Amino acid sequence: MANSDDTPAQDSPPLGLLPLGGSSDSPAPDGQAVAMSGVSHQFSGNQALNGLDIAVPWGKVTVLLGPNGAGKTTAFRAITGALEPESGTIRTLGLDPVSDGQALRRRCGVVSAKPALYDRLSGRDNLLFAAELYGLGRRVGDRITEVATRFGIVDAIDNLVGGYSTGMKTRLALARSVLHHPELVLFDEPTSGLDPESAQAVLALIKEMTNEGSTVVMCTHLLAEAEGLADHVVMMEAGSAVVAGSPTSLTSQFWPHPVVEVEAEDPRVLDRIAQWQGIISYDRKSVVAHLEIESLDLVPELIASLVRDGARITRVDPHRPTLEDLYFTIRRHGLPQARDAVERSQPADHGLMPIGSPAASSAEDSPLAPAVP
Repeated sequence: MANSDDTPAQDSPPLGLLPLGGSSDSPAPDGQAVAMSGVSHQFSGNQALNGLDIAVPWGKVTVLLGPNGAGKTTAFRAITGALEPESGTIRTLGLDPVSDGQALRRRCGVVSAKPALYDRLSGRDNLLFAAELYGLGRRVGDRITEVATRFGIVDAIDNLVGGYSTGMKTRLALARSVLHHPELVLFDEPTSGLDPESAQAVLALIKEMTNEGSTVVMCTHLLAEAEGLADHVVMMEAGSAVVAGSPTSLTSQFWPHPVVEVEAEDPRVLDRIAQWQGIISYDRKSVVAHLEIESLDLVPELIASLVRDGARITRVDPHRPTLEDLYFTIRRHGLPQARDAVERSQPADHGLMPIGSPAASSAEDSPLAPAVP
């Protein structure tokens, strides 16, 4: 959070902008940009991270989802070395974030939820200062113009940051994070404070980063945002990872069969189909019945039969379960139901294992791969 004077809100330079040095060519583990295993940390007796296991695949957008207090921001700090956890192992780009922190931060970009900026400096001077910390020197005028244009702040780049709106400050922080062409970029609520048009532009840019070879880790509370952007999702609760995988694999594990919603004027007539062959599960709330069905090919026959029996059907809606459906299912019912849902499908077909499963072996196709020693 920016202050009204020349100093940022933090006593030290902003996260990810520490004085740099060391080698930047250390190898990263195959398939994993970040590997966290059994990471735990407390703040004044409060468990912020509790045996956290995360594997971030290279060249993908990985989104951390969870309620406030789930440990997402603490995980970010541990990944970059801004926080040394009490236990567990972490490798970020193949480096130890604590002992190799300076070298690591040369290869990372970070945008915190409340980025620290210098209000009494211009946007350009903020970026020049960052360039020096990244070891780029001050002869970076073309690059500053490039990132300022890309994030829509070029017209205000020479204005004092204290006069920027919240959205403008966020865009300046985003420009700062990619100034040095980082391999890994971490975004904590990147669209917070942005108008819809700017938010859409930022999300498009994040996706563009992965197309150019960067790896992105992002936390957000906007489930629709994650749905459209994420290649890999980690759902967190109380400092631990609950389930992880691609959005498609996650929803397929919980709903391995098509889901159809049927609405009728007299909902009681729908109850007769609960035991029909081909109906996997049936649940009616008020006038709407939710059916899990073996195949959508059965829907025309099912509706025709109901109509022949006198039912007045008002809506038939094949429903593709979303991350939002999954998120609230887990939040309502907890981990036991999550494990039950996984067990009743075929993991090999969908690429998802519950956290801690011994069969999980790939960062992209499973929620956990062991940390590199």
